[in-house]
Amino acid sequence: MFEWILAGLILIGALFTLVGSIGLYKLPDFFMRLHGPTKATTLGVGAILLASALYFSFKTESASLHEILISLFLFITAPVSAHLMAKAAMHIKLKQVKRTQNPQ
Repeated sequence: MFEWILAGLILIGALFTLVGSIGLYKLPDFFMRLHGPTKATTLGVGAILLASALYFSFKTESASLHEILISLFLFITAPVSAHLMAKAAMHIKLKQVKRTQNPQ
């Protein structure tokens, strides 16, 4: 049963990472593309890291701190970096697709 849980987490993580990567490639402007790696890919890598932490915690019978620290760093830095990139793009008035602009 444990292997099925790990396999499910890895597949879910791979699916989210794939969707985030496709979003990064397919979406038309910077602001839309920003959601691919910061939302879906972060969730995907988080699920894969959770599977890795569970596997190595049960294999060595001690908590796997490497994956926990990587996950913590990822979940803290991804939203902050996305926010800063969006603010910088707004500051330089980066061109947007018509449907993503604020009506004023």
